[in-house]
Amino acid sequence: MNQVEWKIKPFQELTVSELYDTLQLRSEVFVVEQNCVYLDLDGKDKKALHLIGVCDSEIVAHARLFDAKISFENASIGRVVVSPKYRHRKWGHALMQQAIDGIRLHYNKTAITIGAQLYLKKFYESHGFIQTSEMYLEDDIPHIEMQLLPVLKNSTNE
Repeated sequence: MNQVEWKIKPFQELTVSELYDTLQLRSEVFVVEQNCVYLDLDGKDKKALHLIGVCDSEIVAHARLFDAKISFENASIGRVVVSPKYRHRKWGHALMQQAIDGIRLHYNKTAITIGAQLYLKKFYESHGFIQTSEMYLEDDIPHIEMQLLPVLKNSTNE
């Protein structure tokens, strides 16, 4: 197969296996790989839509999608992660596009804010995000706030 199947589910609809595999992936990357002790289970999973990428029956990518006023004033995307063994396939770009589309479809929002790890600035810029804050430390990792602003329609189109 080697293609990603994307699905978006609210927390209550995740199967036990999907929840376990998602949390395992997040722990593998955010705790072990990044050598960062932090509380991943922050109480927001229950408020999120979960974007899951599955390839060959394995969860290979995940992101949380939030409506406005949960993490930021705008809708937001968080816990963006691709399995290390699949990163060479560049599925992070597909994950972000699915996340942006998911926010627009499920929340009817176009302005999106993220708290991005600083080293991923160019990656997020490639998806239209712009830096909107100075660097700050979150769990001893440099971050910046970034926004994807709504595209304004040209009212002079004829």
